[in-house]
Amino acid sequence: MTACDSTRTNRINLPAPVESTTIGPGDSFELFIVGEDKIPTTYTVSPDGSVDFPYIHRHTVAGLEPQEVVDLVRKQLVAGGFLTDPSVMISVKEYRSKVVNVLGQVSKPGTFPLVPGITLVQAISQAGGPSSIADTNAITLTRTTNGKRRTLRVSLRSITEGRSPDIPLQSGDVITVAERVF
Repeated sequence: MTACDSTRTNRINLPAPVESTTIGPGDSFELFIVGEDKIPTTYTVSPDGSVDFPYIHRHTVAGLEPQEVVDLVRKQLVAGGFLTDPSVMISVKEYRSKVVNVLGQVSKPGTFPLVPGITLVQAISQAGGPSSIADTNAITLTRTTNGKRRTLRVSLRSITEGRSPDIPLQSGDVITVAERVF
């Protein structure tokens, strides 16, 4: 007879992660206007959600999709008489507005940038891994989707041993690693 792990892991009953590409404060992107080599290409969204573009001045871009930023810049360049039919392209370099929080008994708790496809195990690793007093069977993941907050208790051990699937994260997720009771 072998010993059993008495930890029960809930089924993953969280909504699937929502991939958001909207731009927010702190995000950086490159904007290219074909044939306009003298215009700066790299922009960072200010804390108020705006960007100061050459010729067309300051515009709010927070909450817009990248294509909507392209449309805004094109429209303003034409409306201002700067270009007649500009070809504008955008490439988001970093989403600093999209983060996950790893709290509790990890080596380096904090807020970390959301990397597309990151999972719970990877986020805990980014935070330096569980501390020596962490209860790896008592980790909570809190997710808010469409205004509804849901919390799931998960076992890191079950995930790393392959008995439970790793959980993909979304922006705003909060992972809390509890302290082991001795």
